[in-house]
Amino acid sequence: MSYLLRKMNPCGLFLLLLLMSRNGLCQQEEVCSKSVINSCNDCIRSGPYCVWCQQLNFTKPGEQEAARCDTKAQLMARGCTDIEIISPRNTQTIITNKPLSSSFTRQEPVQLSPQKISLKLRLGLPTTFSVHFKRVEGYPVDLYYLMDLSYSMKDDLENVKGLGQSLFAALKKITAHAQIGFGAFVDKTVLPYTNTNPEKLRRPCDDNYQQCQAAFGYRHVLSLTSKEEDFKTKVKQQFISGNLDSPEGSLDAIMQAAVCGDKIGWRNSSTRLIVLTTDAGFHMAGDGKLAGILEPNDEQCYMESSIYGRSSEMDYPSVGQLARQLEKNNIQPIFAVTKNMEDVYKKLSKMIPKSEVGVLSTNSDNVVNLIVNAYNRLSSSVTLTHDTLPDNVRVVYTPICSNPGPAGDAKGICNKVHDGDEISFNVTVTAHSCMESQSFTISPLGIKDTLTVSLSTNCECLCEDPNDKKHSHCRMNGRVSCGICSCNEGHVGQFCECAVGEKGGQSLRSTCQRQNGTECEGRGDCVCGRCRCHTTESGKSYHGDFCECDDEHCEKYKNKLCGGNGRCICGKCNCGSGFEGSACQCAVSDVGCRTLNNSVCFGRGTCKCNRCQCKEGYQRPHCQQCLGCPDPCQTKLNCIECLGFESGPFKKNCTVACSQSIYHEMVDHFLLTSKPCQQKDSEGCWVTFKLEQLVGEDNYKAEILKQRVCPEPPSVIAIIGGSIAAVALIGIMLLMLIKLLIYMRDLKEFRKFENEKKKSRWAEADNPLFKNATTTVANPTFTGE
Repeated sequence: MSYLLRKMNPCGLFLLLLLMSRNGLCQQEEVCSKSVINSCNDCIRSGPYCVWCQQLNFTKPGEQEAARCDTKAQLMARGCTDIEIISPRNTQTIITNKPLSSSFTRQEPVQLSPQKISLKLRLGLPTTFSVHFKRVEGYPVDLYYLMDLSYSMKDDLENVKGLGQSLFAALKKITAHAQIGFGAFVDKTVLPYTNTNPEKLRRPCDDNYQQCQAAFGYRHVLSLTSKEEDFKTKVKQQFISGNLDSPEGSLDAIMQAAVCGDKIGWRNSSTRLIVLTTDAGFHMAGDGKLAGILEPNDEQCYMESSIYGRSSEMDYPSVGQLARQLEKNNIQPIFAVTKNMEDVYKKLSKMIPKSEVGVLSTNSDNVVNLIVNAYNRLSSSVTLTHDTLPDNVRVVYTPICSNPGPAGDAKGICNKVHDGDEISFNVTVTAHSCMESQSFTISPLGIKDTLTVSLSTNCECLCEDPNDKKHSHCRMNGRVSCGICSCNEGHVGQFCECAVGEKGGQSLRSTCQRQNGTECEGRGDCVCGRCRCHTTESGKSYHGDFCECDDEHCEKYKNKLCGGNGRCICGKCNCGSGFEGSACQCAVSDVGCRTLNNSVCFGRGTCKCNRCQCKEGYQRPHCQQCLGCPDPCQTKLNCIECLGFESGPFKKNCTVACSQSIYHEMVDHFLLTSKPCQQKDSEGCWVTFKLEQLVGEDNYKAEILKQRVCPEPPSVIAIIGGSIAAVALIGIMLLMLIKLLIYMRDLKEFRKFENEKKKSRWAEADNPLFKNATTTVANPTFTGE
């Protein structure tokens, strides 16, 4: 410990002292903020420093039992003995604590201790425990090389094919237990990412480039292996492919490499690295819609014959999904990108914990040094964090090391940590709600080791109560529970002294409730149907039939009750002579309310605290104008008509209806400066007048022009004559129209007849049925003589 204190910087030492000061000179003042307290359980849940006194006869007759709840110092000052105080404390039990390993062996190494701890916490009271970490020397490394094989990376691929020996040599310097795997990616083989012409799918590269493989999304080439020759052989078999757009499907490839652990060959105990090499950006969630791919990425493995089988059916993963799976599987990505993509991937790295970005040379010949440097940066920084916390639980990490990061809720960081260095973190846990059997895990990012924290809370009082069901303290009518009486059926009261009888306990209690509200307003006890009021914190008593009144909670002015100028009676200030206001804060005066005519607020408000309190609609400062009131030009028209011209609806009772509210004069010219009103009266004449509001709400002075403007009545003879002439004219026009229609119809029928007559043809032969109308008869006796 002394070594750690010597090595710590001043800021870290200050934070440590703050955490340790709870038991030192800087201990904060203990305060119990009580709310509604009816039992010991309510008390200990109301604050971390609230304790309960179970001592019999601690409260006085009529005093509320909530007085048993306070800080320990306050209760002891009032006579409660230490042995009678109930105050649950935090407890922590280390269940599993295997020692840290010094170096890697074939057995599972231990880099984090303890491994399991159980906490029993008081609400709001933090507890702190230490977590120790030591990175094992020679800890295995699994490196999966994930390469962009789009056409623009053809020069880089040639250098990577000769990379095996130097990459293995670099890893051997870090650990003797290194493995390397290889995978490749381009993009989804659908439009608009890849040309879907069958010939272009088979050969997406330029025609002049001979070695070209068919388009693909992601291909797993080589599982993690320690054999250098296998890596060289598999990588040499790879060829460039191609696609259409610039961004690549790199997130698809990383996701499959992370979730397909059995296919990739990740070991249980190893530092897992994915090295992504590319010269382009990346597609992410939502980009698949351009190709009609609507199914979101489900973060599952779909490796079929070493190919991502659902590349063309499932959308790209989001950055959040990728970060979650990398953290879940303890994988640390290294983005080896060209200079033009550095800013893009640095922004991506900020969203993915434990990731690094390095800049590739134009042909990737510096990739080995890039990987080594990135690994050193990742391994020298230890970040301790947690998974999902139970509700209302807070965790704060304080790093104890030579190069600590700031203390924080989300994580604790130690920088420049070398293999074999042991570092510590103080973990402070606080629970703010009751819970049972909850748990969460704490682990260093990128490391398999975890600490499981089991969590429960102390929300129940464990009082040592007498076994008597009929205790003398409770008048033999109940038992004692944490110092207060729990009455048997048929009895109520602080000491069970009241027999309920035939009415029933609920009936008696209802008489202590105002408007079916809280019993005695929560300020007293219902004793035999009447409220026995408690005393206030200052020693005074609540009062009233339902304990609804107290004389301590009136409005304050200058931090004085009722401004020091009155008495507080039942929550309201009763001001002394010469003072007024809700807090008696004002001297009685109307100087600020006086108007030019020496009235107070023009009679349209009251003067309080030397300011006008205007009636509804009237405006401060002196209630002169009423912006929201009806227009008096309209509301006073009937009175103006009857007063000035003895006509209108108020003609018969004008004196009663109008003389009290309007003082009027008949004038030839206006003397008042107010705006003129021009309204039409009941006789249709235009009346012009002016109104000026006097002191009061309905009090006006009116000036009325003597002459009304009345329109001339219409000529009856002209109206009748015009009407007759109009009717006659309309009748003649109708007759002419009817005659015209008949003529047009007859003309049409005649023309039709003429046309049919022209079309007829008469036969020239005699009709045998025709008989002439003339008959000639010969007289047989006629001789001609």
